Amino acid sequence: MANIQEVTGKNGVKYRVLIRMKGCPPQSATFARKTDAKKWAQDTESAIRDGRYFKTAEAKRHTVEEMIDRFIKEQLAGRKSADDTERHLLYWKSQIGVRLLSDVTPDLIGSTRDALLNEPYITTRKTGGKIVETERHRTGATVNRYMAALGHCLTVAVKEWRWMESNPMPNIKKSSESKGRVRFLSDDERERLLTACQGSQNPYLYPVVVLALSTGMRQAEIMNLTWSDVDFPNQRVILNETKNGERRAVHLAGKALELLQDLKKQKVRRIDSNLVFPGTQALNKGPASLRTAWLFALKKADVADFKFHDLRHSAASYLAMNGASLMDIAAVLGHKTLAMVKRYSHLSETHVGGVVASMNKKIFG
Repeated sequence: MANIQEVTGKNGVKYRVLIRMKGCPPQSATFARKTDAKKWAQDTESAIRDGRYFKTAEAKRHTVEEMIDRFIKEQLAGRKSADDTERHLLYWKSQIGVRLLSDVTPDLIGSTRDALLNEPYITTRKTGGKIVETERHRTGATVNRYMAALGHCLTVAVKEWRWMESNPMPNIKKSSESKGRVRFLSDDERERLLTACQGSQNPYLYPVVVLALSTGMRQAEIMNLTWSDVDFPNQRVILNETKNGERRAVHLAGKALELLQDLKKQKVRRIDSNLVFPGTQALNKGPASLRTAWLFALKKADVADFKFHDLRHSAASYLAMNGASLMDIAAVLGHKTLAMVKRYSHLSETHVGGVVASMNKKIFG
């Protein structure tokens, strides 16, 4: 039951509220107006009865910075792809870290999201011995990854730590995302590009591109391959370090298998590295750099608007056009769900349409 006491001091009359309820510690607050005191008493008693009050009190004791620091320490340690999540969370920490969790509202998150979407950032790369700076803007998809990181953090704060009553994230609209780029090589482009890569001065460019086209492996997965990962007897590669953190077997066949076998047989090979595609510089223990050779091959082959990652799209597209189901494509590319491979569905549908037409022609003439 709430008890409101009138207190007269140097600054005039104040109203002190004391709430005592069975099973709960006493709660008190002071107000300048009696109406405010009564409203606080009613709201607080109602919140205590519903089990909401002490969650709200916890939210007033912790900041966003405390939440993020604890989440990084307890939830991200040893996790794959934790670097991106931590980077996303550190952005939120820099922007709203000083705010109490009780102040984290849809409006606050939404305005911070809009600033992230609209503010440019600078990327740097070395070209021809010079550092080139480029101004870029984050895409809606990228901003949604930032939102997802904070959303997960808030969920843990609500469900596990009981620091908040509810997660405001479901009430916030996501940024619009493009349907996803699907750029794959036509037959002529593929032939020209492979010819250019085969003639490259970089001995690794051709086998790397063939491997990407025939398996759909990511560039990082290919460049970080070691000979220990290559299982020649079973004609496969075992990827222990993947983007989604799961071990994956990639089957080898045809030209890709042949080129890896040839590389393995080479007598001149770095003895201080187990990488399949090691760097050529003595002090570089990492994988070889293909950027210059790749760009030159694209130019020589007259293939425009094409990125290395598009080789992965090309592999998936070829699978779809040759009758692979979306589930098959997801398995080859290492996706856990079909969401990421739906972009190839129209290619599969074209194939299925052809199969149906062929079947009808055979049956009905």
